[in-house]
Amino acid sequence: MTIKKIASEIVRKSLLENTDNQVLANFINELNIDLEKEYSAAIQYIQHAAMVKGAQYTDVIGELSKHADEEIAHAKVLSDRISYLGGVPSFGVDVIKTASDSATMLAQDKEGEEEAIERYKVRIKQAEELGDYGTKALLMDILKDEEEHKNDLMVALGE
Repeated sequence: MTIKKIASEIVRKSLLENTDNQVLANFINELNIDLEKEYSAAIQYIQHAAMVKGAQYTDVIGELSKHADEEIAHAKVLSDRISYLGGVPSFGVDVIKTASDSATMLAQDKEGEEEAIERYKVRIKQAEELGDYGTKALLMDILKDEEEHKNDLMVALGE
């Protein structure tokens, strides 16, 4: 075992031993909700990338596919972290939105990113309150991606 893995295990044991079980269980539950929303976002982006039409959206189609890949990466990070914290990662999927016109689909994606940004800001505060700086750092990386996704969609929508 490497020094990094040993240190990580010491931090994990300390977190689990020094955190109220119900508080940690609630935090893990919220992370599982985030995980389900990441799965949904990935599916929605894949579907929208296939369905968006129009010359004005040519560049955004590739971005939507890239966003789908990044949402899957977020799901992997969350799943690993939930397991690390002693939870069982969800395999559920949240609501997936679609529409018949491209602008509405992109607006739905932007709305999802805005919701994700707000959720991750809350989750980052919760991680800090728990003294779980490892999870906080992971969530901050995800938040950065979600903000970038929102900006990409705003550009695509001409906002």
